[in-house]
Amino acid sequence: MEGNPFSGVVPGDDGEYRLPHPFKLGLLAAAMVALTLAVTLAPAAEGIGGEKVALAPARALELMRFVRHDCGSCHGLTLAGGLGPALLPHALRGRPVADLKSVILDGRHGTAMPPWSPILSEADAAWIAERLLAGFPDAR
Repeated sequence: MEGNPFSGVVPGDDGEYRLPHPFKLGLLAAAMVALTLAVTLAPAAEGIGGEKVALAPARALELMRFVRHDCGSCHGLTLAGGLGPALLPHALRGRPVADLKSVILDGRHGTAMPPWSPILSEADAAWIAERLLAGFPDAR
């Protein structure tokens, strides 16, 4: 029997082409499903579930300066409020990281709060939100 070497079947000892053992096919299918789930769900879980977002030290310093200067221009240089509301831990108490991240990335329609998604990644926004809830450090 003539078989196509690219069809996924392998020749047996008798020269006949056979499918791989069902156990191997099951393992392959399970691995493909696991990989698909990992690739699909990992970005959705970024910064969620109590895990702290880790950034390179240089990027963390850039973001600290960004918050103090760019956000501080409306929220006050000490983040105690100004044109925009205070961004201190007591003012943000009870707000989930995901909500703060959404406001940072998408802004607030009808207010002076712009969307920062053109220059900040989701990881950046999650890092900022986590630090705001904990008390934002100085960029010194």
